[in-house]
Amino acid sequence: MSAPQTSTKRYRRVRLLGHGGMATVELAHDTELDRPVAIKRLAENLAANEEYKQRFLREARLAARLSHPNIVAVYDAGAENGVPYIVMEYVEGETLSDLVRRRRRLEPAEAVALALQACWGLETAHDAGLVHRDIKPQNLLITPDGTLKIADFGIARSLDGTQLTQAGTVLGTAAYLAPEQAAGDQVSAAVDIYALGAVLYELLTGRPPYEADSLAELFAKQTEGSITPLRELAPTAPARLEDAVMHALARVPMYRPESAAAFAAELAATPTAVTTVDRSLAPTRPMRRVRSSWGRAAPPRRRGLLSAAAIFAAALVALVLALSLGGGSKSPKPAAPPSTSGSTAQQARAFSAWLRGHAAGG
Repeated sequence: MSAPQTSTKRYRRVRLLGHGGMATVELAHDTELDRPVAIKRLAENLAANEEYKQRFLREARLAARLSHPNIVAVYDAGAENGVPYIVMEYVEGETLSDLVRRRRRLEPAEAVALALQACWGLETAHDAGLVHRDIKPQNLLITPDGTLKIADFGIARSLDGTQLTQAGTVLGTAAYLAPEQAAGDQVSAAVDIYALGAVLYELLTGRPPYEADSLAELFAKQTEGSITPLRELAPTAPARLEDAVMHALARVPMYRPESAAAFAAELAATPTAVTTVDRSLAPTRPMRRVRSSWGRAAPPRRRGLLSAAAIFAAALVALVLALSLGGGSKSPKPAAPPSTSGSTAQQARAFSAWLRGHAAGG
């Protein structure tokens, strides 16, 4: 199937919003509907691959099916002069990355309120069969009225094959990658829950769970699971909030919350969430459990406080199991790490080769 040739004459360019090695984003005006839009164009070097171009457009069409106040809407997709583009809702405001850079860290109540909105958006996407794969502060937009919107649904999935080979961008994204995603294994909705847990950790502490100067160092730290306890860096965070965040950051997917809805229930059960969450931003339909992607069946539904208590209790049990199973008395001899010399691109190639030789047995 060939790419559609939709003319962008309908959209009048206003100004450039941002650009990188994978795509450029510009503000434009939709002359037919008289509204501002954001247009993301795939980089020309990536658009040269026909199969890759088709994946980009196919994922955009899937993302266009999502309709939720916490997801940036996709309006249109096409190609001009062989370069695919996606027309999206223009969101005024700033990214969560800008907010963290400006304020360094957030109070627990505000951080939880934002994370809950992200959970609601992810629940809708996962229910539709879409996994974002690149949840990070740069892809979470905050409007002036405090609404959080998840951007680039589907785009991250299409660009998945380049995430570990793009020099200069790999470490920024990898800080939020789940271990199984960093290792190149099959991913599920659990990677988005891990990434959101990493984002929430950073909102509360001012830094991501792992800090590393190379891909090899990052993977080694993830394998060891040596995360500084959240409350050591953010003493005002309630213990139950720390438990919820660390639950999302479990190394093994099956030990994380089984869905975005389950993670939201844990966060809503923390003391900070009781009076600070704007319920008007919640989904219009009741949040429901879904079958997890790794085969764990969802338990029967509950109502009211009993539901929140049951979910939280299950979370604690899963967390204890994760800790007990992950810390046996006998530690295997670690494999020799890959080379950390050379450029970021060289590190990435060395890291990929090392993963093929060692990750499957780790």
